[in-house]
Amino acid sequence: MNEPTFIPDADNARAFRDALGSFTTGVTIVTIQSDHGPMGFCANSFSSLSMDPPLVLWSPAKSSSRFLPYSTARHYTIHVLAHTQGDVIKRFIRGGLGFEGMSYHRNDQGVPLIPGTVARFDCKQHATHDGGDHLIVVGRVIRCANTGGAPLLFTQGKYGSFTAD
Repeated sequence: MNEPTFIPDADNARAFRDALGSFTTGVTIVTIQSDHGPMGFCANSFSSLSMDPPLVLWSPAKSSSRFLPYSTARHYTIHVLAHTQGDVIKRFIRGGLGFEGMSYHRNDQGVPLIPGTVARFDCKQHATHDGGDHLIVVGRVIRCANTGGAPLLFTQGKYGSFTAD
């Protein structure tokens, strides 16, 4: 094999980020009810972990201004966005409107729910683990919804959808 290789370090952080971007992920919004009201966090680090017990994980950046309320939240909901919900991302990135002016409901634990997503996982925090500059948050799924449809995808710095061959 004659592929270019490198050791990830500060000098080639962009190349490392680009290599990671080659892996297509879904797009999720993780919501909580905080002391300051409802909050949402855009995350593509979501992954299934275990079927028995039903566990999922996601990983917020420790540098995020919303890290503390998310790292300590007892309950949260992970929403898998539909391919038509690209506008929802803008609400939950830094400086976005969040839930302001948005119609939503709450689950039995008081966590805000985003309408129109293709899947939803209501979770209770199960464990956390150090993950370098991120925290690995493991949640036990206490309720799940799956409405189906095409999810929003993220790859190589762009949002889009999937077309099967």
